[in-house]
Amino acid sequence: MTPENAVAAPQEANLSYLQWTPIIAGALAATALSLILVTFAAAVGLGVSSTAPTWRDTSAALWILSGIYLILQAVLSFGFGGYIAGRIRRSALAGPTDEVEIRDGLHGLAVWALAVVLGSTLAALIGASTLNRTPTRPATVSAAEPLLSYELDRLYRSPRRAPNVDLSSERAEAGRILLTSSGHNGLSSDDRAYLIQQVAATTGLSPTDAERRVDSVVENSKTAIGRTRRSTIILAFSLATALLLGAVAAWASACAGGRHRDGAPLPEWMVHSNRFERKRIVIQ
Repeated sequence: MTPENAVAAPQEANLSYLQWTPIIAGALAATALSLILVTFAAAVGLGVSSTAPTWRDTSAALWILSGIYLILQAVLSFGFGGYIAGRIRRSALAGPTDEVEIRDGLHGLAVWALAVVLGSTLAALIGASTLNRTPTRPATVSAAEPLLSYELDRLYRSPRRAPNVDLSSERAEAGRILLTSSGHNGLSSDDRAYLIQQVAATTGLSPTDAERRVDSVVENSKTAIGRTRRSTIILAFSLATALLLGAVAAWASACAGGRHRDGAPLPEWMVHSNRFERKRIVIQ
């Protein structure tokens, strides 16, 4: 340990190891910026997972772009919050010491952790309010209804059906059967024959036409389930990567904020990113 570090340690020990005012301020700033960026992405149509039929028809490039955007917004948000925490944290000694930099970085990690908790709580509250406003789903509606609603509509489409006919139980049963189409063994022959019989009875189609419709709907269901599964994997990978890189960004930005606070030179990896700012100061 250098003499400078030896002096810094006891002086830094006089302060609380974690100063919660900078941490809370940084976490609030990170959460606010993340909410703005995510809202903007939703407004322009960037989303990693959706049950809408139009989303299932999009290309894989849009899925990847949405995942990259999710990662970038996390890096920007957590970096912004970490920089604020490091910049306003009180330090007993100005200068580039190891102890000061470690404490700045830990404040950045604390900002990251608190912002993740705040973001998760906010998302849970929004989801709970949405569920409370949604009418209670009947018991006859299956879990496949949101995902395969278009396929179920197409399966039981009939211009000759009498009005006010309730097909909720038939749709729920058919939805559960269609969910098995993406399994390893696929749709069983018994289930396929049952669907053909049910469709012919409820729509008035001939057995041959009902068979063609069932086969077409089964293939479309497999495609829809496969696309949704891939988008879910991309979402999980993007979230995990965003959180990990967000922690790194919060640590590095908090250290950079601490260097700005103490008037110390920036690290080598930040010199090029700060070139425009230095040129502007020289011109002024």
